[in-house]
Amino acid sequence: MPFEDLGFAQVDHHRSIRRGFPEVVFGQGKTPDQISSICKSIVSKSGKVIVTRASSEAYEAVLEKNPNAHYDELSRVITAEQKEHNEEKVPGMLVACAGTSDLPVALEACITGEMMGCEVTRIFDVGVAGIHRLFDKLDLLTNAKVIVAVAGMEGALPSVIGGLVDAPIIAVPTSVGYGTSFNGLTALLAMLNSCSPGIGVVNIDNGFGAGYLAANILLSNKS
Repeated sequence: MPFEDLGFAQVDHHRSIRRGFPEVVFGQGKTPDQISSICKSIVSKSGKVIVTRASSEAYEAVLEKNPNAHYDELSRVITAEQKEHNEEKVPGMLVACAGTSDLPVALEACITGEMMGCEVTRIFDVGVAGIHRLFDKLDLLTNAKVIVAVAGMEGALPSVIGGLVDAPIIAVPTSVGYGTSFNGLTALLAMLNSCSPGIGVVNIDNGFGAGYLAANILLSNKS
């Protein structure tokens, strides 16, 4: 079971063998130097890395050792690869988010899916308060093979989509909303209690977890 001891971290190089994708780094709470060293280790063995919840300072540190690194400021995601890859991505993954305030979480899911080899269709700001916006994208929804639905407030979007499509849906509650949204708890409970079948739910604001699961579903069906 290969791993590398950096003193402050035990980098799991077996992850890509076991799970099909390298270890993903949760940046929150780590220093820029720690993140940079972990990324260098992962990229040297597995060729690519994702860092979630990362600061711009962490990105600058990663960039010094990985010149191909990129940073999405809104989602706070760093991606790095040994070299640019032009392999054709597998179509069929769609990420929908209810409001613009949900975009950081939705983009985390999108970037994760793309890094794992999926072509990701994005439909944003299609919440139930203006449901005609969602119906306008019905052709994209019905052609998707797996859907990530991201919503805060009352968290109704996955249930509505579940009544329209036959694809599996991964619901992501966000911490967006006023007082009684309880930082995403209301959306989480609503999604867990959905009467639409075929919906699975990840943790609050966990766009990475949703994107990872969606990619695994899509890629396993391909094989």
